Amino acid sequence: MAEITDPENTILMELKDGTVTIELMPKIAPEHCARMKELARAGAYDNVAFHRVIDGFMAQTGDVEHANMEKDYNPRRAGTGGSDLPDLKAEFSKIPHDRGTLGAARSQNPNSANSQFFINFKDNHFLNGQYTVYGRVISGMEHVDAITRGEPPANPDRMISVRVASDA
Repeated sequence: MAEITDPENTILMELKDGTVTIELMPKIAPEHCARMKELARAGAYDNVAFHRVIDGFMAQTGDVEHANMEKDYNPRRAGTGGSDLPDLKAEFSKIPHDRGTLGAARSQNPNSANSQFFINFKDNHFLNGQYTVYGRVISGMEHVDAITRGEPPANPDRMISVRVASDA
């Protein structure tokens, strides 16, 4: 377990195999970090599926609009939604998309990020300067590596709970 130096800017994501600790980067991407904390505190990320998981690339989640589609789960709709909050402007930086970094998922519009995010399985530097980086996994990356693959996976893994460390 990594040492948490800033609990207000640390996310604890519970997955099926254990806890993933994510250090947010509020000096780099303050609006994206604030949004993740707001949604985590509202419980919006709880039980949300990893709807796009590409081996050797990344695991994407955070579609809170379609979070609890257990009965009428439609894989074609997974990943098409956000939250009821406004979209965020891009906060591009020089931080590279290295293994374990958290990136803001978006449409073709660079200012369309909302609630969805991805965690890089490997260094994906071709994404640099195109997607906002706003956090990095500081412990539990092995649990991210164990997420079921697929676009979407037949039986997707879910974030059991997502909390701000200072609230835990």
